[in-house]
Amino acid sequence: MTRTLRGRRVLVAGAGVSGRSAAEALLDAGAEVTATDASEERLAALEAVEAGGGRLLAGLLEPPAGTELVVTSPGWKPTAPLLAAARAAGIEIIGEVELAWWLDRERDRPADWLAVTGTNGKTTTVTMLESVLRAADLDVVACGNVGLPVVDAVRAGHRVLAVELSSFQLHWSNSLAAHAGVVLNLADDHLDWHGTLDAYGAAKAKVHAGNVVAVHNADDEWSTRLATGAGRPASFTLGEPRPGQLGIIGGNLVDRAFADEADGEVLAAVADVHPGGPHNLANALAAAALARSYGVPADAVRRGLRAFQPGAHRSAVIADTGGTTWIDDSKATNPHAADAALRAHESVVWIAGGLLKGADVDELVARNAHRLAAAVLIGRDRAAFAEALARHAPEVPVEQIAAGDDSGMSQAVAKAAEHAAPGTAVLLAPAAASMDMFTDYAHRGRAFADAVRDLPAAPTSATGG
Repeated sequence: MTRTLRGRRVLVAGAGVSGRSAAEALLDAGAEVTATDASEERLAALEAVEAGGGRLLAGLLEPPAGTELVVTSPGWKPTAPLLAAARAAGIEIIGEVELAWWLDRERDRPADWLAVTGTNGKTTTVTMLESVLRAADLDVVACGNVGLPVVDAVRAGHRVLAVELSSFQLHWSNSLAAHAGVVLNLADDHLDWHGTLDAYGAAKAKVHAGNVVAVHNADDEWSTRLATGAGRPASFTLGEPRPGQLGIIGGNLVDRAFADEADGEVLAAVADVHPGGPHNLANALAAAALARSYGVPADAVRRGLRAFQPGAHRSAVIADTGGTTWIDDSKATNPHAADAALRAHESVVWIAGGLLKGADVDELVARNAHRLAAAVLIGRDRAAFAEALARHAPEVPVEQIAAGDDSGMSQAVAKAAEHAAPGTAVLLAPAAASMDMFTDYAHRGRAFADAVRDLPAAPTSATGG
C-alpha cells in the first residue's frame, strides 16, 4: 500500500530521539510538519523542523487545524489529551516504527525485518542476532528500542534490520509485517500504561502480524499463545528439541526447525554463549531461530555468538572483592528480569527496589528466598519488597535505604558489603524502574559501579559498568 506523505500535514508528538528522527524524515518526504512537546528545551533541539519550514509548538492539547496524521513518541499513553483529541477527530495516529515501515516500503528494494519483542531479553537477543547476521556477511543493523531509531536505519539503506520493539512501539504500529518475529516471554510489566496483562500481550502479539515465520518460546505459555496461527511456526526450548524446534542436546545448541538433517544440526556449543545462564541461552536460541529463518548457515550462528559482546548493565561483573562478585544488572527493571538474574547465583546479597509500575514481587521473592543472604532495598516502592521478604524470607536480613539519589546507592553498596562473604554475589537486580532516583537504568548502574569502586577495600579486578 502506498502511503503518500508529500504535502500532508503531520503532527509529531514528542521531541525525544525518535520524535526528532521522525520529524526529519517527514520533512525529507515533503510533509508539512508541526512538532510539539511539553518540554520547550527538547522542542528547541528540533532546529531542523524550523529550518525546513515546519513549526514548533509547545504543550499542544489538541492537533492544529488541518492535521491529517499524528506520529507519536512511544512513551505517550493513548490517554494523553493530545492523542485522545486526535482520535476523537478521526485523525490517524502512528508511531515512529510504523512511519519507518511506510518509508521502507517506498524504497526500490525494501529491507528485510527480523523483529524481537518480549518482557525481558530483547536487547540481548537483538544484538546477538545482529552479531550472527554480520558473521554471515549481511548488511545489518540493530535498531528500534535498542537505541537507533528505525527511521534512521531505513534511511541509511541497510538490507536487513534486527529490530527491537517495545510494547509501546507495537501499540502504535498498524501495518508492520516483519519477515520473522518473536515474543521472547511475557510477564507483568507496564501495566500502568496498558492497563491489563491481556492488553500488554495484545500489543506484543503485533510483532507476528504478516510474519513468514513466527518464532515462539515453547517454555513460555504467553509466547506460545501469542504466536498461535501466525506464519510458519518455529520454536525454541531449553530442553531437547522436537522437530520444528531449536534446543539443547549434550551441551550444544541444535536446530531441528530449519536444518536439512532429520536429527538436526549443531549450531554452537553452550559454552559459546556469554554471559551464560538459562535466560541468555534462551536469548541465543531465539536469535539463532530468527537468523536460521532467514537462511543463515550454522557456522555463522556459531561465529556470531562467539563474537557477541553484551551491553552494559546486563549481568556485568564490576569487581571481585575478597571472593565476593559485584554484578550490575540494572537493566532488570521488572520482576521477571530480576528472577532470571537471581537464578544465576547460589548465594546473593540482593540490591533491589525502585518504581514497580503496578508489578507484584511476591512470587519473585518466594521463588528466590533460599538463595538470599541479605537484601538491601532502595527506591520509592521498597516497602513492597520488605513486606514480601517478611512473608517469604523472614530469616533474611533486610536493610532499607531512604535516600533518593546517588548517595542512596552509595549507602546501599556499603550495607551490602557488610553482608557480603566469600562465595556470594552482590547483585543489583532492582526488579523495578529507576526514575524515582535516577535518570534511567544506565544512570543507576553507573552509580552502583562507582560506589563499588569507592569501597575501602580495593577490588581485585574491575571490568567497568
